[in-house]
Amino acid sequence: MNIDDFSLDPSVAHLNHGSFGAVPHRVRVAQNELRLELERNPDVFFATVMDRVAKARNEVAAFLGAEPDGLAFVSNVTEGVAVALNSVPLAPGDQILISDHTYGAVEIAVRRAAERAGAEVVMVTLPGQADGEWSGDEAADAFLGSVTPRTKVAVFDHITSNTARLLPARRLVDGFRALGVVTIVDAAHAPGMLELDLSELGADFWTGNLHKWAFGPRPSGVLAVAPAWRDRVEPLIPSFYQEAGFPKSVEFQGTRDYTAWLAAPHGLRVFDDLGLHAVQARNAELVARGRSIVAGATGLRPWRSDPELAMCVLRLPDGVAETQPRAEALSAEIYRKLGCRAGIKPWPGAGLLRLSAQVYNREQDYERLATGLRGILT
Repeated sequence: MNIDDFSLDPSVAHLNHGSFGAVPHRVRVAQNELRLELERNPDVFFATVMDRVAKARNEVAAFLGAEPDGLAFVSNVTEGVAVALNSVPLAPGDQILISDHTYGAVEIAVRRAAERAGAEVVMVTLPGQADGEWSGDEAADAFLGSVTPRTKVAVFDHITSNTARLLPARRLVDGFRALGVVTIVDAAHAPGMLELDLSELGADFWTGNLHKWAFGPRPSGVLAVAPAWRDRVEPLIPSFYQEAGFPKSVEFQGTRDYTAWLAAPHGLRVFDDLGLHAVQARNAELVARGRSIVAGATGLRPWRSDPELAMCVLRLPDGVAETQPRAEALSAEIYRKLGCRAGIKPWPGAGLLRLSAQVYNREQDYERLATGLRGILT
């Protein structure tokens, strides 16, 4: 596949797939056909939509190694985390663990849940904040070492967003379970980038996006819930299917647009043609080459990366893009001057340049960014 298989502007070097994904033509066509079907006969569409959602859910569950009855569609990971937090009873004095790598919207959801319950948010500082030199085991040690008798919930990433690192999810799930701590895994980037077996992982709650690396339409995500929690899931909005329980109570919201969920399996079928492992290996190798190209031309220092991921980061010069407004301003300048979209992430001391690789990218995309970036940063 190449950029012609997407609706992307071919005049732009799209190096920020990790933020919003990109929808192949064939998936967009499938969703458009569903929308037309809905408009032709809304009454029949909504009378049968939940059966069709269940069928789509079965296909997604098979891809993720999950139990269909333990999986619900959600709009995105932020919603999935919010549903999980809404389902875990918190009491005054309880603690919720997050880390300094937690995605911003997820942190907001955690802090609001804690505020409502009178609970406390404990921020775990992972090692290597200044230089990116940390291993997954070191991160796990920091998380597990922060548990106290008051720790009720741990929210952690499968793949960190700003820093593009893989955390040892299985070790963390097992370790927290042994300590009696409920696990909520933010796996926004995992579906499509990693080979997954959610039944084996066994997290209490695990939520991932299909519209990032699994070629799904936006917005489409899933929430996987362990058997012990399924009867206790509390949707954010009351549903006509409230008494039916999970997953219908989470999925059905009257006349919401279900077409992204129904079309999501078409995104997964792209892997049937290309090969899941081939796509993953190709993208991981390409982003590693792209990192070397950008580092060689600009002098930016790459942070440690995980070889199986299709994202990586390089540290920007001291004082650059330390805050969200400054990161957004730099991103806009790169786009305006170079015609490149790259992830600029705020970080203490210096922001991070996050690169992504997807099937439509080529080495010349990274060369284009590298050629002009040094002039912008000096």
